[in-house]
Amino acid sequence: MRHLPHPPTSAPQLPPKMNGSKAPSAPPAEEITKEIRKLSFDDKQASNKENRQQVEQQQQQQQQVEQSSSAQSLPQEFVVKYLGRRDAGGLWGIKHTRLPVDEMVGRAKEMKAGETLPFLKLTVSEKGVTITEMPQNVNKDFHGGFYNIDVISYGVQDLVYTRVFAMIVVREESGNINTHHPFQCHAFVCDSRHNARRLTFALAQAFQQFSKEVKGTKAVKKPKKFAIDLRSPEEIEVDLKEADSEA
Repeated sequence: MRHLPHPPTSAPQLPPKMNGSKAPSAPPAEEITKEIRKLSFDDKQASNKENRQQVEQQQQQQQQVEQSSSAQSLPQEFVVKYLGRRDAGGLWGIKHTRLPVDEMVGRAKEMKAGETLPFLKLTVSEKGVTITEMPQNVNKDFHGGFYNIDVISYGVQDLVYTRVFAMIVVREESGNINTHHPFQCHAFVCDSRHNARRLTFALAQAFQQFSKEVKGTKAVKKPKKFAIDLRSPEEIEVDLKEADSEA
């Protein structure tokens, strides 16, 4: 886990922040379906063929995202497609999001012509994550609403499908573990790897602010634990390989 870097004196210029009030027009259903079926996501396939120059370019882009994200204020808005939710095996760690993401991407690839994923707006604030539908959305099969920051235990940019952001939510009604699985993984497809990274850092910033508020109020209750994985997909993959070799 890495902490957010200190903002530089001159942050590099990034693409303009998405504005929910001026939402992009909805692409035709056929285009969305074709896009989802490509979720093998050329991101990962291309990474195996990159030369050194391309790798260095990716690293520079990653640094730009980290530096800019640390300087941006909340709330931040992102236009995403909702892959769905699955039970997660634990509170933290990409080992608990990888299988659910694989399953959700697999289901998305099997969508029939004309079917689309829910087209949503995800807003990250210091209070939590709010999920609402975009005006152009036609698929009502999604779980929207507000997720308080203290019920989100983990967030990460997926290492295989690098345009996917996943987060683990602790079900508030999970007191009876026999009737409800306590942890659920929600996954979202961003329009680019870059914005999946920005979304991860936005949630990290929300966690930071929430922690400061909890410490400032000197709450009697023990604060809930949460984690955000700020490693790049490549760094996560290397760390996992090293862990396997040491086992």
